[in-house]
Formats: sequence, structure tokens, C-alpha cells
Amino acid sequence: MKLRIRTLLAATCAALGLSAGSAGAQMADWEAKLYEAAKAEKEFTVYTAHYNTEEIANLCSVFEKKYPGVKCNFVRTTAQVAFQRLQQDLKANRPVASVFSSTDVSHYPALRKMDALMQYKPHNLVKMVDSLKEYSDPEHYSVTTAAALMLITYNSDLVKEADAPKNWPDLLDPKWKDKVSIGHPAFSGYVGTWVVLMRKLYGWEYFEKLEKNNPQIGRSVNDTVTMLNAKERWVAAGPEATTLLSRDKGNPLAVVYPTDGALLMVSPSSVLANAPSPNAGKLFIEFLLDKEAAEAQVKSHSLSVIKGIAVGPGKKPLEQIKVVRPTEEEIAKGIPEVKEKFRDTFGI
Repeated sequence: MKLRIRTLLAATCAALGLSAGSAGAQMADWEAKLYEAAKAEKEFTVYTAHYNTEEIANLCSVFEKKYPGVKCNFVRTTAQVAFQRLQQDLKANRPVASVFSSTDVSHYPALRKMDALMQYKPHNLVKMVDSLKEYSDPEHYSVTTAAALMLITYNSDLVKEADAPKNWPDLLDPKWKDKVSIGHPAFSGYVGTWVVLMRKLYGWEYFEKLEKNNPQIGRSVNDTVTMLNAKERWVAAGPEATTLLSRDKGNPLAVVYPTDGALLMVSPSSVLANAPSPNAGKLFIEFLLDKEAAEAQVKSHSLSVIKGIAVGPGKKPLEQIKVVRPTEEEIAKGIPEVKEKFRDTFGI
């Protein structure tokens, strides 16, 4: 009878994805200890610019399912707004966020100087795609937790595939006057990095010519998706993932992988030195480098930062895409510079 009870218990636990002992019995020792410490903290908050609201809400839901008893709160804004909010928290000595995730890599050296980041080497770092490891801080004050592409996007009801821009300079063609949408480098880390890249490839003349096409300038790079859907603009310098997610919902959107290279966006995360929930923050970083988070991100058309995750349906594999990216030094130095030049050129 005891044997039959144990067998029944084991079968029931297996059906629920648990071991016969407890929910944490299948975890590694370090993960189980970190999970227990995070449960004692009960909840944490992440300031993030990596995803749109729907994506981060889904990631938090997946996290809470994997780690019951630890609530994942998030504040999703543009990179610069997240940074400003964090600076306000630091000055007021009223910490809110335990994790900071920005698309603007220039934020991290600044935060290092303020002693605002916790040094933490994730155990799951070994799972990372080898080609992305070079973008993580070797001193482990931040780690790459998201990767995506910025490319050319368009409304396929308004633009035929054959007529769509094929490279970045094509957006300068006068035929796109009053039809281009872009974001603003003073708000978006994606856009800031893209502006640095265009300046590197084509000089500031690129933006002087683009200004003549009277682009509609939003804040977030994701604003370009809204503009295309509303048919207020026809083509854009926009995000691959959010554009394809919108297409999945039936909107007439398409992407072009520029012949001169799609911008590879590699975005870090850090546990904050004054984190109200440091253990939960560390656990979330580990989660972002694990299978469940990677699978959720791939479904949202983002790139997996860890090995062994298949690309989503309709997604072009990364190895088939020409990608370009400024160096970290060029980004950190260049974004503050291009913010001012952008305002001077476009008047906003």
C-alpha cells in the first residue's frame, strides 16, 4: 500500500511538473537558495526599456509561474525616461527598482561612477550565445539580457515590396517626403544607437537630408509601429520584434533587412546596489538567461540570448542577416553628442 501511494504521488507530481519532494527539488542548489531568499522579499520591480508593455507583462507572468510567491512588478518606459526616474530615486534615497534594464549602454558607465550597480555574475551566463558574450561587462556589473534588430519597416497596404527601401540611404529619397517615421535619440536607446550608427556610416549629412523629408518623430522606436498602422506614415526606421508582433495581429506591416546591415541591439540589465529586493533581482537576471524567458522572447520575435532556442515562425535566422553595430565606446560617447545635434537639425 505504501509503495502504491508513493507511486501515485510521484505520478501526480510528474504531471504537475514537480518532483515528489517540492517545487524547488529540481532546481540547482544555488537556484533553490536564491529562490527561497527571493520569496522572503515577496516582490521586486524592474525598470525596463527592453520590451513593449505586452512583452514585459508576459515575461513577468512566466517568471511568476516558474517562481510562485515572488511577484514581478515592472515600469516600462523609454530608456531615457527610465534612467531619469532611476536618478530621481537615487537622489531621493528612495529605491523602487531592484533591476534596471536599458537599451542605452551609455547609462551603465554613468551608473558605475555613481556606485549604483551591484556586481553579480549570473550562474546562467554559461548558457549565453557565444557571440553575445563580448557585449556583457567582464566585471559583471551588467549582463546582456536582450537582443533585437532595428531595420526598415513599412505599411504593405501603402508600399509594394518591390518599391520598399532596400537600404538606409533609401529613406532619403524625396519620394518618401512626409512619409517617414522615426523615433528620438533623446528618449530611445534604440534610436540613439541607430543615429550613432548612421553618423558613423554616412556622416551627419544623412540626417540633414532626412530632415528635408519631414519625418514624423515620436519618442520610442515603437511609436513608428503606431504611425505605420495609422497610415500617418508609410515607411520607418523601426524595431523588428514589435513590427512583426503587430503583423501577427493582422496589421499590414512588413520588414526589410537592409543590405547595408540591420542594427543589432544588445541590451544589458543590472541589479541595483540599493535594490529593495536584491535576491529577487538576481533571480530575475538568472531567469532572463534561461529557457523559459528565451522561449517567450522568441515568440515575441526578439532574439534569444541563450543557446539552443529555435527561431519563431516567419523569423529570419540571425546567421542569415547582415548586422552592424557601433562599438560600445562609440555608443557611450556618441549618444550624448547626437542628442544635441539631432535637436539642432530637426528643431525638437
